[in-house]
Amino acid sequence: MSAPESPKIDGLGPTIRHLDHSDNPWQKVRAQRNADGSESFVHEKWLAFSADPQYLSLYAKYDPGMIVRRHGHFSPHIVFVLEGDVWCGDVHCPAGTHIELPLGGAFGPFVAGPNGTVMYEVMMGDPRSWGEEPEAFEAALAKHGVTPLPDPPLEYPDWLQDLRTHWAADE
Repeated sequence: MSAPESPKIDGLGPTIRHLDHSDNPWQKVRAQRNADGSESFVHEKWLAFSADPQYLSLYAKYDPGMIVRRHGHFSPHIVFVLEGDVWCGDVHCPAGTHIELPLGGAFGPFVAGPNGTVMYEVMMGDPRSWGEEPEAFEAALAKHGVTPLPDPPLEYPDWLQDLRTHWAADE
């Protein structure tokens, strides 16, 4: 069997982004009101967002106690917990945990630990999500005395429609 031809394209090279660069601001993507009246958020920095092939890599910070619904994505999804800890459903995920979600699978709800969590995520295809088992989300909210708030506005690339409000009815 012969080796495949190289896919090399002359002139192509890496794209390098630094986390603290001003062109890459933090975005609030999910919000909640906590039992004490304070608000918590999921903050993300989208490091690479490609239309062809579709993929998204991002750096995420969950404020302490932040809850995200049980969901899946329209692509395989990788999550690596860098700091703090988070619960993925009934599984405790401290720093150093790798979570792999295949296309068609769902995970969560996610509940950030008392110090919050920082994660690196990659979606290898359409990164948008779909909701599942809204009762699991409702139970996590009730357990922690949390009220979900409307999703903060986001600027998606022109080639991708925001589906977050489509799934809000499930919550």
